[in-house]
This record gives sequence, structure tokens and C-alpha cells, in this order.
Amino acid sequence: MEALKHECGIAMIRLLKPLTYYEQKYGDNHYALGKLYLMMEKQHNRGQEGAGVACVNLNQGPGHEYMYREKAEGKDAITKVFGSIFKQMSEIDQDDPSAGPAFNGELYMGHLRYSTTGKGGLKYVHPFLRRNNWKAKNLCICGNFNMTNIDEIFEYLTAEGQSPRIYSDSYIMLELMGHRLDREVERIYREAKAMGLNGREVTDYIDSHVDMCNVLKTTMPHFDGGYVMCGMTGSGEMFTMRDPWGIRPAFYYVDDEICAIASERPVLQTTFDLQHTDIQELLPGQALTINRNGCMRLEQVIPAAKLSACSFERIYFSRGNDYDIHHERKMLGYQLRDQILKSIDGDVGHTVFSYIPNTAEVAYHGMIEGIRTISPTVRAEKVVWKDIKLRTFITEGSSRNDLAAHVYDITFGSVTPEVDNLVVIDDSIVRGTTLRESVIKILGRLHPKKIVIVSSAPQIRYPDYYGIDMSRIGEFIAFQACIALLRERSMDEVIDKAYEGCLQQKEEALRSLYEPFTAEELNAKMVELLRPEGVTCPIELVFQSLEGLHQAIPNHPGDWYFSGHYPTEGGVRLACKSFVDWYEKNVQKGM
Repeated sequence: MEALKHECGIAMIRLLKPLTYYEQKYGDNHYALGKLYLMMEKQHNRGQEGAGVACVNLNQGPGHEYMYREKAEGKDAITKVFGSIFKQMSEIDQDDPSAGPAFNGELYMGHLRYSTTGKGGLKYVHPFLRRNNWKAKNLCICGNFNMTNIDEIFEYLTAEGQSPRIYSDSYIMLELMGHRLDREVERIYREAKAMGLNGREVTDYIDSHVDMCNVLKTTMPHFDGGYVMCGMTGSGEMFTMRDPWGIRPAFYYVDDEICAIASERPVLQTTFDLQHTDIQELLPGQALTINRNGCMRLEQVIPAAKLSACSFERIYFSRGNDYDIHHERKMLGYQLRDQILKSIDGDVGHTVFSYIPNTAEVAYHGMIEGIRTISPTVRAEKVVWKDIKLRTFITEGSSRNDLAAHVYDITFGSVTPEVDNLVVIDDSIVRGTTLRESVIKILGRLHPKKIVIVSSAPQIRYPDYYGIDMSRIGEFIAFQACIALLRERSMDEVIDKAYEGCLQQKEEALRSLYEPFTAEELNAKMVELLRPEGVTCPIELVFQSLEGLHQAIPNHPGDWYFSGHYPTEGGVRLACKSFVDWYEKNVQKGM
């Protein structure tokens, strides 16, 4: 599987008892920080570019800091962040020891960044913080999201009179939510004054009566995209909100001591030693809030839309030790049995079965189980090895291509030359670069009778704008094969009509490109495009069907990568724009 930039990860903890309780019970005055560290490390797959942590202390008075934040960049960002935090905690202010150590509080929020925007730098690392001298107006947010209508939200804010400093979905979301939080606080302020309260009485009343659901109800309807939003205020409100289509996931655990939230269920299981049944999934359009007093509530902030929970996340991205994901990935491999048997003419005895490391391993086990229902004796070998030490540090030229070709190694002697078929499963085929530059080349050195490359995912035909970075349609090998077939058969008018339709943002126009061809025709053309020079044996591609995908992953029907059916208007608009951009660059210029 070639590297993709995918989704961010979130982790939140709210202590529901006084800090002294955890010190006495667990003998640890850093109990929450330790748990947050584990939750973030267990989601390290979601954050290779940066990490950040925020904390709120509920008991600090005026003149003392009560809201802390630490951020860092790089693959070791988690280590940097927590190293800095513990250093700060050890440095008590000698002039004012009553202030207590930094990052000692009841609310914690962590974020792992894996950018899909192409923008880098510490200022883009979550959490984002909006400051104010009123505790309740301080807002810190982070999330796993990608918004498809940021232009519209920016125009709304500027029409309201605001001037956002940075044009990014994260900052725009912060400013919009902060704007609505200001209005909520001002509402309560007027209410307090009408009651005859003054001074600190007003502040205490505000801090105890902020309703984040009011803020979310006036903020989230503005957003189009896949998101899980998390945040906390300086007064002690905490919230997590999931998009109404359920595109992005969020899970939570609550007992009388703690509330914890994460992007993936196994993270909570491992950190708190739980069963998968102990953990709940936040529902589409639902918000979990905890107020200053520790009272939790679940509320349907936005009506749930048609469920579009992302299926590709289950195939490729999420940690495979989740109870359900493990079985789903096995089923994806199992269901490919008949197609694989057809590709090798039923000759299991002269076929070696393997996989491309490492994410396809679970699907591989499912594939083997499926083959064994036909033939008890299956030759399963680890033919392909990934050399994790090898880095393509040369940036251009033939030397870099040669390095790329050696990222994977093979087990020599595992295949009888010219006699054995070789079936190798991967979790998906997106651009095909790794197959062409490395995998097929090294498999060809074994001189098998036939190479069959199996994908546990269907053909990826359409771009994504909700999290995983697959935004440029022209990069997909399935799209390249489609265009090549259209041109070979003098069907350029199909391309032109699709362009006209996409200018009008018609979703069906994009799908019309593929309608003239069967999946088998596209597979054959992809083989032509992917075959490296010097590899002469027959090659066949086998893809999961769309029906098979839905059978294996019935609770995650979001399939826009494969079907072209987008759950939101913003997704349709950007997908059409992707094709328009490709057309104007490659067709109108005569390429």
C-alpha cells in the first residue's frame, strides 16, 4: 500500500473527581496525563506531522494561568510535547507556589496531526486557542476533520464583520465557534445582571450556566464535511461533536471517575483495560458535553443524515486490533475466494499465496481461510518483506527510482519458476506507483507462471475530501485506465460531456466516464499501465466488488471513493472541480 496522508486523531479526558482522589487511589498525581499519553501513542498512526496537548485547571483564581497548551512538530512530536509538559510541571514558581504546577488540571485534550492540506508549520498544529479575560470566552479546539465549504464559512464570518487572521478550516472553525460562544456568554451575562448579580457573582453565574449545546447548535449547521470536533472552555465546559453523516468516528467511555474520548475504540480498551462492549460510539450529529460541575449529557445537536460512515477507513486506516475491524478485514479477503480461483484456473496446488506488508495481513488470513474451504492444502508464504530501514533520500533521477524499487524484498525460492502462480493481496490500489516501481518488479524476479495482484478494496475511482488525502483524480490508476480506454476507442466526446456536466456540478457526470466499461476491461488496461519493463509473465488484477464491500462492512456504507456517490454537496462540488481542473490542464491544452 502506497503512503497516504490521512486523518488526525483526538484524545480527551475529563476527571470527574477531585485531583486528590487520583493521587490517593492510584498513587499518581499525574494520572490523567499518563492516560492521555497512552491514548495518543496508541493512535500514533494518526499523527506523523505534529501533536498538541491542552489542559484546563478549574480551581485557579485571577492572576494565575488556568489554560495550558503545548505543541510540537515531527514524527517524535508526542515525546517532545510530554517532555516539555513534565519539565514545566517540575518547575514550580518559587515566587508564587500557590499557583501550582503547569498542566495540572481536570480537563485534558490531545491531538495528532496528519495534514491533508499540504500546509505545514507549528501554527497549523492543533489544538487552537482563542484567548479572553473572561474564562468562559476562552476556547480551545481540535479535531479530525476536513471541511468542504470553508469559502462559504469565511464569507459568512467576514459578512458578520470579522477578519480571520488565517485562511484554514481549523482557524475558521475556531473563529465561528468562538463568535457563537461569545454570544452565549453575553446572553448569560444579561441574564445575571437582570437577576441583580454583580462582580464575581456574575462571573460565577456565567461559568456555571454556559451551555455548549447552544453554541454547537448555532455553529455546526454551517459546516459541510466529515468531522469530529473537540473542545473545552476556560470555565470548564468540554464537548465532542460528530458530523451528521457519521463520516468520521469517535468513541467514548464513562464511569464515576473519568470520561475519555478517542478516535478509535481499541485505544480506550488498551488504556483503561476495558472490553469492547464497555465503549460507546458517538452517533452522527450527536454531541457529548460535560459542564463545569462534571455533569455529562448526550444531545442530538444536528439531525442525523443518511449514514455515510467511511468504509475505506475500515479497510486501510484504522488500527486493525479493533474487534469489529479485524473481522471485517478478514471477510474482505475471504469474499475474494471465487475471483481468485478463477484467475488461477482453480490450480491451488501450483499457487503460492502471500500479501504486501503490513496492513493487508488480516485480509490475507481471510483469503487463506476462503481458499481452504476449497482446498485444505494451501501454500501460504511470506514472499514480500518491507525494508523499513531503507529511505529514498535521493530526490530525483534513476538512482532514486532504483532505491524505490528496493523498498520491498522477496523470499527467494518460495516460488517454483514458470510452474507456480503467485497471488499477492494488498488492502487497496490507489495510484499504483508502488506496484509499478517496486512490487511487480521484485515479484517478477521469482519468474512465476502468473502474478495475480488482489485488492481487498474496490477500484478507487473518485477523489476524497473528508479526511484521507486523495484529492487529485488524475493520479488514480483506475481513472488513468478509463481515460486511456476512452481515447483508444475514439470516445473523447464522453470526456467532453463529463466536463460540461462537472462545470454544472452534476455528480452523475463524473460517474459517466466509467459507464462504457466493465471492471474487467479497466483491470486489463491497468495491468498495461502498471507493467514494469522486463516483466513478461501474465499479470492479472482482482478487485473487491462494491457489493462485497458492503457485505463485509455493513455498518460503514460510505463508499464515495469507489461509487462516486458523495454524502454532501461540498463533496460533489470539489469532486467535480477536481475533474474540471484535470480536463483544463490535460485536454484543453491538447495533452
